[in-house]
Amino acid sequence: MYYVVSALFVINCFVLMFVILLQQGKGGDIASAFGGGSSQAAFGARSGATVLSRATTVCAVLFVVGAIALGILGQRGPGSVLGGRAQQAPASAPAAPAPAPSPAPSPAPAK
Repeated sequence: MYYVVSALFVINCFVLMFVILLQQGKGGDIASAFGGGSSQAAFGARSGATVLSRATTVCAVLFVVGAIALGILGQRGPGSVLGGRAQQAPASAPAAPAPAPSPAPSPAPAK
């Protein structure tokens, strides 16, 4: 589920960028000063503004909803690779080596 929401979120981000870049600026561009005001809009001067602004609004709402959904799903997490395995008991310490036999006492030196 997490990966599906994540993939849809990334697709929505690309669509949102594309829709925003298609829009014509509201300010007085230098192109409009020379009579080329509507030449930059893909859908014409007036009709494209409503379609693109509605698409921007829808994508922005989906962006916010997707970000919240990813935040909620991320807290639970998609699961870890090691999530299903039981924790292994630590390896027992190796047995202490047996003490070496003490050397036999050497005979007293002869006089």
